[in-house]
Parts: sequence; structure tokens; C-alpha cells
Amino acid sequence: MMFNGIAANLIIYLTTKLNQGTVTASNNVTNWTGTLWITPIFGAYVADAHLGCYRTFFISSLASFMAMSLLTVAVSVPSLQPPPCLEPSKENCQQASKLQLAVFFGSLYMLAVASGGTKPNISTMGADQFDDFHPKEKSQKLSFFNWWMFSVFSGILFASTILVYIQDNVGWSFGYGIPTIGLGVAILIFVAGTPFYRHRLPSGGSPFIRMARVIVAAARNWRVPLPNDPNQLYELEVQQYSKIDSTPSFRFLNKAAVRTGSSHPWRSCTVTQVEETKQMLRMIPILICTFIPSTMVAQSHTLFIKQGTTLDRTIGSHFKVPPASLYAFVTISMLVSIVIYDRIFVKIMQRVTRNPRGITMLQRMGIGMIFHVLVMTVASRVEKRRLYVARANGLVRNGSGQVLPLTIFTLLPQFMLTGVADALLQIANVEFFYDQAPKSMKSLGSSYTMTSLGIGNFLSSFVLSKVSEITKRHGEGWILNNLNASHLDYFYALLAAMSGVNFFVFLGISQLYVYRAEVSDELNKKNEVG
Repeated sequence: MMFNGIAANLIIYLTTKLNQGTVTASNNVTNWTGTLWITPIFGAYVADAHLGCYRTFFISSLASFMAMSLLTVAVSVPSLQPPPCLEPSKENCQQASKLQLAVFFGSLYMLAVASGGTKPNISTMGADQFDDFHPKEKSQKLSFFNWWMFSVFSGILFASTILVYIQDNVGWSFGYGIPTIGLGVAILIFVAGTPFYRHRLPSGGSPFIRMARVIVAAARNWRVPLPNDPNQLYELEVQQYSKIDSTPSFRFLNKAAVRTGSSHPWRSCTVTQVEETKQMLRMIPILICTFIPSTMVAQSHTLFIKQGTTLDRTIGSHFKVPPASLYAFVTISMLVSIVIYDRIFVKIMQRVTRNPRGITMLQRMGIGMIFHVLVMTVASRVEKRRLYVARANGLVRNGSGQVLPLTIFTLLPQFMLTGVADALLQIANVEFFYDQAPKSMKSLGSSYTMTSLGIGNFLSSFVLSKVSEITKRHGEGWILNNLNASHLDYFYALLAAMSGVNFFVFLGISQLYVYRAEVSDELNKKNEVG
């Protein structure tokens, strides 16, 4: 609720209150969102290596509360905003001062840094409450990420409807103050549950250092021959910790575990350390393939919302739909899709595939990517229709700021399809990167999902800026402050093409991916040997 209460309407605040242009405001939204999703990799490191999920999440939640309090002050005090300006192009409006920008963006980015400690650790801590060695709990865990995302998007639904309406019609002070109070209540509820949680202890060492040691040791031992029997590789006693057996993938890394007589940690690593590193590296090609879909997701918070400001938003004679409320249909679509997927689709596919998940996590991600291609294709067609109406009514050049005689619900298909795509791809991302990470690096694995969203937002800023720059150089430009004179239909078609190419790359990479062995399978194997 807190995050979407800001993100859903941020482009509106930047253009109407801070007098920024479309491209500048869009890039500021995606740059902030990108930072917010990149910082979890550092929060995951702190949790895995030092503080554990519980303490990292609690401290970061307090920092988030402070940032939200400051942000509420920034939108409430008139002296922290430039004078109002109704000029649609914003070219002659007085811009915000350095102090005003510093207070507003300072609190925004403070929140982004604090979110680095909350986002990767709350989902990880939730999944840690299930025991992989208990059949019933292991079965329940398969549905955990579906229902975790269901609860997350319930908060987003409230933000996309009630909060954005309050921000547009009552005031930004109330619109930001409510999620601030909500966050304070959430922290109290979290603390109240402390006696009931299962706490996974931190590993006590940096996962980055452990992986670096394996890579360096393998490089230093590159001339040393590998033994034919993997059991001859260096390993500690099984009783000391949870052992992982050697695998043939990334075989050159096995050289880090060759017995050389050296006990130096940068020269000799255990098989388990090598396999943990392999597991994290094995996911990187899949991670890279999620960057483009994350770029698509960024459009629903920026250009999709700006399109809504040009359309007829009235219902009845008095009520006006806030443009950012359209994101509620992403949420509704996603919530419905989650229920259908978990309660119907999975049950049917379990009978067909004999897979407890119905289909594999990578198959679910692939279907989600196909939907992202469909989202941008539909968005391009809808925008072509919007531009036709603008031309037909003479509102291309002189119509900036005027409402087109076309209902805002024309944009509904692209928002609804985005929800279906997220229900498939985003949940599969969260589950895949958590499930496939080694036990000692679960928070780091979860942060891969956030890293994907972060890089996707930065990529969106880069593509938007470059397309705007290049098209202006060779014509009137695809993305202007006056959307009626722009060509967002071409831009969306470009994104659809990028998504299509990315899907086929993912298809090839996913065929080569080897899943990590299930914990219960490993236990059964050891019991059989015993």
C-alpha cells in the first residue's frame, strides 16, 4: 500500500505539483523505482551474512517510517513546492528550487534505501516458516508465494483506488499520511508476532565473498587436473553442516575443490561452497531474461497513466476517475488470475504432468513473457485509436490539455493483461529465485527478483530517453509533453518487438537450465543409502 500509494500517482505529482515535463517525470519515476528495486541485493547481503531476516527487516521498517514521515511533510508544506502552473507544456512554468527537490527526492530515495532491507527479507522470512522436511508444510509452501503476492496486491488495490482518489480530490497530505500510519501499524503487528516466528540464523560470512573465493580458487587451480571420482574433491565432514553433492555443470569451478594441500580459503574451497556458487551463477542467464519484461511493467506506472490524463474520466455528472486508479485493474486482474491459477489450473495440470506445481516455474515465466508481448501489442493498437480520435477532433496541435471524447476505460485491456502477465511472471520470479538459491543465500536469491525490477526500470529510463532523443533528431519525436502530437503507438510496438525477441532468447536458455535438487529428494536419497 505504501509503495504503490507513491508509485501509482508519482508521475501526476511530478507533472502537476513540481511542474516537470513528461519525459523528465517518467524518467524520475523509473529511476526512483529502479533504485528501490536494486537496493534489496544489499539488504539481502546484510540479512544473509550478519543480522538475519528479522532484525534487517525491523530496522529497515523503522527507516521506512521515518522516510515516509518526511515525504508527507514535503507534500504538505506549500513552501516546499513551486507555484502552481496550468500550462500543459510546462515550458514556461517556474521549476522547483534545489531545496524543494532535495527535500522531496531526498525522502524518496531514503525510502528506496530502506526498502532494500524490507523487500527481500519479508518474503524470505515468510517462506522460512515452512519446514521442507515436513510433508504437509512442504506442500503448503508450494502455494505460499501465490498467496503472499495475493496479500501484497490487496494492499496495492487499496492504494490504486482509495489512496489515489484521496490524493487527487482531498489532498496529498492525507494521501501520503494514510500509508505512513498504515506502515506504523504494520510494524507493530510484525513485532507482536516475534515469539511465534522461526528464525533462520545468518551464515556469518558474506555470500559475495564466498562466491568470489570459489571463482578465484578455480582460476588459481586451473592447471590442476580434476579427479575422475568427485568424492575425492575436498569436503568437510557431513555432520558439520548441510552438504551438497558435486554436479557436472560449470565443471571448471570444481577445480576450486581439488585437494592441493593448501588450507588457504582463496586456494581451497569445499564442494558445498562450489555448488552454492554454481547455483547462484546458474540463475544469472534467467535473471537477465527478466529485465525486458520488467521494463514493460514500468510503463503501467508512467506512460499508461499519462495516457489516461488525456481521456474522458467522468462517470455520471460529478465523479472523475483518477488516472492512476486504472492500475487497480492490474491488481484486480492479478488477484483473479492468482485464484484461478492456484485453485483450478494447478489442479488440472497436476493430473497431466504429475508435477506438484502443475507446470515448472520456468514454464510459468515463459507464459508470462508471452502475455507481456500481448500487452504491448494491445497498447500500441489502443494508442493508435486514441491518436485517430485526436486527429479527427482537431486536437493534435492545439489540444494539449484538452480532454478527448474517448472514455478512459479504452485503456482497460492493456491494464488487465498486465495483471495476468504479472500473476504468471512476477510470482514465478519470486518463487524461482528463492527456491533455486542455496539455503545459506535465500535472501540473496530473493533479491534477484528485485534486481530484475530495478534494472528493468533503469532500462525503461534509458530506452525512453534514447527513443525520445533519436526521434526528435529525425522528426517531431515519438514522446512529447503533448501526447496527442506524439507517437506512443510506435514506442509500444518497439517494446512489443523487444519482448518477442527476449522470449525466444529465454526459451533457448531455459532449455539448458538444470533445476536444483529438492531438499526432500536429497533426504530420501541419503535415507536410502543409510
